[in-house]
Amino acid sequence: MTPGQSEQSLFGREVELVVITGYSGAGKSEAIAAFEDSGYFCVDNLPPRMIATLGELLRHRGSGVRRAAVVTDVRGGDLFADLVAVLDELSERLDPTLLFLEADEETLTDRFKETRRRHPMAPDGRVVEGIRAEREVLGPLRERADVVMDTGGLTGAMLRRRITTDLLGPRADSKLALTILTFGFKNGPPRDADLVFDVRFLPNPHYREDLRPLTGLDPEVVEHVEAGDLAREYYQRLLPLLDFLLPAYVAEGKTHLTIAFGCTGGRHRSVTIADRVALHLAGRDDVSVRLAHRDVELG
Repeated sequence: MTPGQSEQSLFGREVELVVITGYSGAGKSEAIAAFEDSGYFCVDNLPPRMIATLGELLRHRGSGVRRAAVVTDVRGGDLFADLVAVLDELSERLDPTLLFLEADEETLTDRFKETRRRHPMAPDGRVVEGIRAEREVLGPLRERADVVMDTGGLTGAMLRRRITTDLLGPRADSKLALTILTFGFKNGPPRDADLVFDVRFLPNPHYREDLRPLTGLDPEVVEHVEAGDLAREYYQRLLPLLDFLLPAYVAEGKTHLTIAFGCTGGRHRSVTIADRVALHLAGRDDVSVRLAHRDVELG
């Protein structure tokens, strides 16, 4: 970023191309998700020479694409070395924004341990050596970046919020991207959920042999979970609460929200409740609903 230039001024052009790069494990996938939620055309793991092609596409009004964000990194192998030259070429015609994500060595190491992913520059499994090698390779790009963002201490949801708040800003025409997630407490709670509801107080189909192999989407399970007054009274309180909260989040400028429902295994009760909630919210014009069942095959 040049002296005196704010992060916000880097965006908002008539034609925008944002190139996202940085260290492996620094959150590039979460970053591009934030751009996608804000209406950008997004591509992950795009070789640099193809970025140049996308840049040409953006310059033609007939393409219909006016804002794009791409992730490119060392996964491209030798092709990644072309990135500096490509940025030089694009700067003459399009002036792309380079967003660089970083984190300290300890944070990156911990993230790789948690996900058990292989570091792209450590094929022998020595993550720390891979991180250090990548830091040397990416040094010139970090110096060149318009925005450098430290993601240490940020969860995926926190990173998306920071990008939206600091770089993109709220858009009047954007919807709240709402993820309704189900999970089983025995498999661990989700780390990125904004709101978590525990529905283990409802009747448990697991204890009926005929219902155990089914899921919360099957009518027999739904009938069992929603039998009696307990589920009905829960819906009477839960749905108005969400109707109250969602417009407040939209007004605050939030673009992504994850609501998680958990039961013991994540197969029956949470799935039934989440499906009912998704159906209730599906007709809203300020929310885009996505339903995800994390543990339905494990419960």
